[in-house]
Amino acid sequence: MTSLVFDDQVFNREVPFCRVYSLEGKEKLEKLFLKNRISYYIEWQDRSFVSRIFAGDKQKEKNMFTIRINEADVEKATELVRGIESVKLKKCKEN
Repeated sequence: MTSLVFDDQVFNREVPFCRVYSLEGKEKLEKLFLKNRISYYIEWQDRSFVSRIFAGDKQKEKNMFTIRINEADVEKATELVRGIESVKLKKCKEN
């Protein structure tokens, strides 16, 4: 029987893509990614009361979501999310 060796190979190519500041924006983004076959992972974070007070007008909602996608889909996803107000793109580091 032969064993598979995976030395020095990286399989997790997930990068933080954007932050979403509303439930409606998150749902819209999910539908958009599903329609365009982009795999994603959502990290949900509660925002503290103090951070909501000092946030801008568009970011005063209680919920904040970080969306992570595969780095191969970043360019396509960037084009798709243009114009969605509650989405703030993160700057991805190039390798």
